[in-house]
Amino acid sequence: MSVRSSMTTAGTMALAAILIAVPGTSQATKPTPGTSTGTARVFMVNPVQSSGDQTLTDKKDSATAIPDSEYAVAPLTNLDGSGYLRGTWVIVESATGTPAFSSTNTFNYNRSQDQFEQVMGYFWVNQAQEYLRSLGFGTTYPGIVAEQFHVKINQYGGDNSYQTDKPYRIRLGKGGVDDAEDAEVIVHEYGHAVHASQVPGYGTSLDAGSIGEAFGDYLAVTVGLDAAAQYGWPVRAEAACPMDWDSTSYTKAPHCIRRFDRNLTVDTRKGEVHYDGQIWSQALWEIRGDYVAAGKTTRDWDTTLIAAQFNFAPDTSFAAAAQATYDMALQRDGQALADAVKARFAARGITF
Repeated sequence: MSVRSSMTTAGTMALAAILIAVPGTSQATKPTPGTSTGTARVFMVNPVQSSGDQTLTDKKDSATAIPDSEYAVAPLTNLDGSGYLRGTWVIVESATGTPAFSSTNTFNYNRSQDQFEQVMGYFWVNQAQEYLRSLGFGTTYPGIVAEQFHVKINQYGGDNSYQTDKPYRIRLGKGGVDDAEDAEVIVHEYGHAVHASQVPGYGTSLDAGSIGEAFGDYLAVTVGLDAAAQYGWPVRAEAACPMDWDSTSYTKAPHCIRRFDRNLTVDTRKGEVHYDGQIWSQALWEIRGDYVAAGKTTRDWDTTLIAAQFNFAPDTSFAAAAQATYDMALQRDGQALADAVKARFAARGITF
């Protein structure tokens, strides 16, 4: 079973006087300009989401376990032109298999080949960074993870993925469904890097760790849904159910690593960040719906949410983080939506 986790160190930041976060080192790596574009076969988030087929199984990385219809050819942007999976926002490293290389920037692999996971790592971290930038992070707001970010495939050969900020990278494990085959696993781990970039040292309390896991799940889903809309990909599984392909190895159908609709509250928490994070993620998911109902977009909510996170403390409580989110909603979106934010957190037992 895969456990998604993060490892961080201490610091804080206020939106009123934002500096671009420098995670893990005294000076962030400047992005290498990537002006080359290629193409690659990727999963459309993951094959359970795109097909709706809950019977899919790993079958030891078999190419025939997944129909060709569940792959898509998509653009690989921001490449540096070297022929390797390196670019402005991502550099891929792998402990298994020959590094993916193409003199024509054409990376067409299937899941039986180690290079497929390398491509997934590049595509989805780049996609997540481009999503953040489309929300204004790097222009209207400070950049987040605004550097060439290292993605390591199968560093230890275990079925676990996690993010570190010393050095600053994510590691994607193997076992069952290999973690880099599911975009929601990749982007979840990148979500931890987002928090570390915004608030160095984020995650030093139980509540902060729970929020970190919840945000990773939420970011994974929102980036995946945005990509599906961008490329015209099908979505045939429940959206409020992250990592449905990875979790086929250790859950019963319908497969989910966690859910956004379990109706947990602070009174039912267990003191474990992945479980307790579902308290926070349900509020985020329901507020997303409130924004749409009020005539806003999911991007409006994502911008407000992520901008609010600059004001979180490394050891934030649920209440303090909810207050910061409410304040940002009031500033950006008005009283009615700020009240909706407050009500959704209150329904989870989070009051301020």
